[in-house]
Amino acid sequence: MSANVEQLVEKISALTLVEASELKKALEEKFGVTAAAPAAAAAAPAAAAAEEQTEFDVELTSVEDAGKKIAVIKAIREVTGLGLKEAKDLVEAAPKVVKEAATKEDAQNIKKKLEEAGAKITLK
Repeated sequence: MSANVEQLVEKISALTLVEASELKKALEEKFGVTAAAPAAAAAAPAAAAAEEQTEFDVELTSVEDAGKKIAVIKAIREVTGLGLKEAKDLVEAAPKVVKEAATKEDAQNIKKKLEEAGAKITLK
């Protein structure tokens, strides 16, 4: 890196946020360009994808058929500890989150139990 570039980097890193904002505006006006915020936004999902998700929300999407509704309610009660009325209300309100911030292993186990009972499940 050239000495000029190094000096500029040092000076820019010493700016306050307000000064950096003013610099951005001045450069946009001077050169007739805009800052590339979409490039920064595009880099964020790539960084997030590199990190493995550790917590999942288990969402009841729907019940496959009405005949399996009772089995799904029983499975919901088993998984969540809800009472009969609360479990029934949850199933009827689908799509609805059954369990929030579950570990990967717990989320997979819950998904398996509910799908065996006849529910459609989404992990988020």
